Amino acid sequence: MVRSTCILGPAELSEIVKVLGKAKMVNKALSVFYQIKGRKCKPTANTYNTMILMLMQEGHHEKVHELYNEMCNEGNCFPDTVTYSALISTFGKLGREDSAIRLFDEMKENGLQPTAKIYTTLLGIYFKLGSIEKALGLVQEMKEKGCAPTVFTYTELIKGLGKARRIEEAYSIYLNMLKDGCKPDVVLINNMINILGRAGHLQDALKIFDEMESFQCKPNVVTYNTVLKALFESKAPVSEASLWFEKMKANGIAPSSFTYSILIDGFCKTNRVEKALLLLEEMDEKGFPPSPAAYCSLIDSLGKARRYEAANELFQELKENCGRSSARVYAVMIKHFGKCGRLSEAVDLFNEMKILGCIPDVYAYNALMSGMVRAGMIDEAHSLLRTMEENGCNPDLNSHNIILNGLSRTGGPKRAMEMFTKMMHSKNKPDAVSYNTLLGCLSRSGMFEEAAKLMKEMNSKGFKYDLITYSSILEAVGKVDDVHDPITL
Repeated sequence: MVRSTCILGPAELSEIVKVLGKAKMVNKALSVFYQIKGRKCKPTANTYNTMILMLMQEGHHEKVHELYNEMCNEGNCFPDTVTYSALISTFGKLGREDSAIRLFDEMKENGLQPTAKIYTTLLGIYFKLGSIEKALGLVQEMKEKGCAPTVFTYTELIKGLGKARRIEEAYSIYLNMLKDGCKPDVVLINNMINILGRAGHLQDALKIFDEMESFQCKPNVVTYNTVLKALFESKAPVSEASLWFEKMKANGIAPSSFTYSILIDGFCKTNRVEKALLLLEEMDEKGFPPSPAAYCSLIDSLGKARRYEAANELFQELKENCGRSSARVYAVMIKHFGKCGRLSEAVDLFNEMKILGCIPDVYAYNALMSGMVRAGMIDEAHSLLRTMEENGCNPDLNSHNIILNGLSRTGGPKRAMEMFTKMMHSKNKPDAVSYNTLLGCLSRSGMFEEAAKLMKEMNSKGFKYDLITYSSILEAVGKVDDVHDPITL
């Protein structure tokens, strides 16, 4: 077939490519495409589009761009709306947002009208870039051009506004969407419930859930998970979460591993540890694999309740069941060993992490440094901070505050002030905790005038004072002008 002159037309070539694409035979499809092209068979835009769509589906994004360039350079056919849609989507997935936006502008310059799908893709790109106003302008342009937003457009718009914390705007758009006759699907509703729940608008979130039936939209496991998260985040009574969990099962929706993780975390945070432990057992009985997130919540709660042995038992159980644990779970266990004075065990766990190839993160480093500071090992903690930086793990503000706290308590004011100055010149600028830590150090050292100057600086930055330290300094300095001028008594 391929050896003769071109006996296949572009339409037949497109069909062959489709068949090979469905069979996941991408290389064979490319081979046939180029062989037949070599026999002077000129592919049409539809043929190129078939190839491009097949390559997109199989994740060969760079090859898509290559075909587009061939198409433009050969001059036999030109990109159409389908071509641009595929390319804009591809560049968006590759993180090449500028190229996607350029192609969008190019297609309009070439007299092609973008489809709702193309507008929706661009909408996601603008939100990803943080260009909120451009995204909103795009929706306005879409409507002016007579291109009606689809449920997918509204989903992207609402999701983007939610991430930008423009909650009222997102909800207003949702309500206007309903007025315009666009029926939401379960994905859009899940996003809207999540946004409202996280913002503490629980009643609005539950109202949307109740309206789902009128839209002939059936809640799924994600919907119920989102409602459960909203209940805990809104500090609703724990009994409410239990009722929704039972309602979920009664309506034939099987809880997922994530459902159990949400409930366990929520019960732990509301001091219902025993109930959380029962749910962990239920997870195991139902055959769910161990969830590090659920174990992490329980281990942390048991540690806070000073039930260190129970926390350690769960930690060992997780390791036995999974073969290893996550960096976050290690960090929690290290933190609690440090708090209860079992520093050698905390150090052993930290070293065990590295041996097992579980790279310590900022939380693990902070947990161990905090334990060292509690044990009076300030120099060792300070050394670990430097090791952390050398290993490419960026310290956060908490890392520096841990060391500052240690130096303030046992290292003397000079070293504490040096650390504070270092923080002032780093990206982790001192916060209210940092200022109050140093303030306490200066107060305990009798350096009241220096403390007064620091309070003046705190006042200018809008930080609040620790009231006990504040009172003792005021009493000690008496009539020092530096204190009385800036402070409202």
